[in-house]
Amino acid sequence: MAASRCCSRTPPAPTGRRSHRLSTLFVQVASHDSFAVVIGAYSAVLGFFVPSGGGKWIVEAPYVMQAANDLHYHLGWSVQVYNAAEALPNLVNPFWMLPLLGVLGLKARDIVGFTFVQLLVHVPLVLGLLWLLGSTLPYIPPAIP
Repeated sequence: MAASRCCSRTPPAPTGRRSHRLSTLFVQVASHDSFAVVIGAYSAVLGFFVPSGGGKWIVEAPYVMQAANDLHYHLGWSVQVYNAAEALPNLVNPFWMLPLLGVLGLKARDIVGFTFVQLLVHVPLVLGLLWLLGSTLPYIPPAIP
């Protein structure tokens, strides 16, 4: 009886299908020219909810890189765009803030306004530079052995 319940569960969709769907979504939303801004905004927004030091990249690399390849966008720069934009949410609640709060006897609400202003200044600056610098790099297709 227990075996029939166990085996009657619908298995989750294979990761390859999910990656393909997500990469197709990015290809539909972005163009070659807007890819850096779309991936940067995606990475920054996701970084607010799922903070990571790079562990998310293992899960997200297949569809981000597939979308970059489909749009003929420089693959190395795609990784850099993702990483640079992932660091933007750290401007709101940076790690250096924790010891500073203890030393100065402040609360997070006392300085988060300053860090939020810093985020508002840096988001357009970083996304603009990622777009500008990414437009200078040619697409080189991956060499598959």
